[in-house]
Amino acid sequence: TMPKEPAVLRQNILDTTAAILACGIDPKKCFLFRQSLVPEHAELAWILGCLTNVPRLLRLPQWKMKRSSQNNEGTVGLLTYPVLQAADILLYKSTRVPVGEDQVVHLELAQDIAQHFNKKYGEFFPVPKAILSEL
Repeated sequence: TMPKEPAVLRQNILDTTAAILACGIDPKKCFLFRQSLVPEHAELAWILGCLTNVPRLLRLPQWKMKRSSQNNEGTVGLLTYPVLQAADILLYKSTRVPVGEDQVVHLELAQDIAQHFNKKYGEFFPVPKAILSEL
């Protein structure tokens, strides 16, 4: 949600990929791809954003906390990031999502968006459930 220098962004992509592989993710057993190369993420985020009301986003704790680091203004990208996260989950019709305790409210937003979409347009998205680690 913060602008990055192009060279830094490219390096971050490589570093993140290396970290994922170092954690033991086997690219022969799973798909590893760069989200920004899949336009459906942004397209679905736009559609879901048109179904999500601003007051709901303004109540999210991460918005309140992180906008303070942006001189209490915050950006549209920061505000709508949880909708992009919902699109990331719903695009693949995920049924279970591993999340940390701090991300439960974002998953709840994804659940609400899925239910709202399904009510309006018919059953399409499964309502994802959280997988919380005991660690």
